[in-house]
Amino acid sequence: MSFTQRPLPVAAIVIDLDGTLLHTAPQLSEAANRMLRDMNYAPVSQTLLSSYIGNGISWLVKRALTGDMHATPDAALYDHALPIFEKHYTELLLDSKVFDGVIEGLDAMKAAGYRLGCITNKVERYTTPLLAGIGLAKYFEIVLAGDTLPEKKPHPMPLLHAAKFFGVPIENLLLIGDSLNDAVAARAAGCPIFCVPYGYNHGEPVETLDLDAVIANLPAALPLMKRI
Repeated sequence: MSFTQRPLPVAAIVIDLDGTLLHTAPQLSEAANRMLRDMNYAPVSQTLLSSYIGNGISWLVKRALTGDMHATPDAALYDHALPIFEKHYTELLLDSKVFDGVIEGLDAMKAAGYRLGCITNKVERYTTPLLAGIGLAKYFEIVLAGDTLPEKKPHPMPLLHAAKFFGVPIENLLLIGDSLNDAVAARAAGCPIFCVPYGYNHGEPVETLDLDAVIANLPAALPLMKRI
């Protein structure tokens, strides 16, 4: 269902990480290509690698090894490749940059009294140091990484968990994301969703998704909602 009421009644906001808060594609792509180089594989373009971002690092590594959105590499090859990727990504982690408007938007949301959380498919071992190192951890009361719960986006579990944590009805929890995973999770949970157009939606425009709004940046969300 889409939420037609304007402004939307919102009590708490949960925000995606990769492609919404932080521009992590250059570091993820560089780590993947360093992995491929170490394994004597040909490099892959950042554009293609960016289209694989969103389902977690395991998926990204598998796609980089096969060069195919749907193929699965040999298990032994993947097991060899993953720690090589992890080593390089750890070195590059804090080189990620905050997208324009993110700090301004988070500050405005906090000032307006919204409670904030972060929901990402990135695993906790990278999520926690990344948010802390970039200076974003202070904004969020709850952070749900890709391995915090038994399920991750596009499953609705993280959104339902966040609504319970905040003690708010799911229809008053807003998700701000950048991808199909976010849209599917929101609709499955029964909460409204806004998407930014600058993220990593597998190379497809977010305007094609089932959304309540496309917002240019985080500050653009504020006129579309009211705090309850």
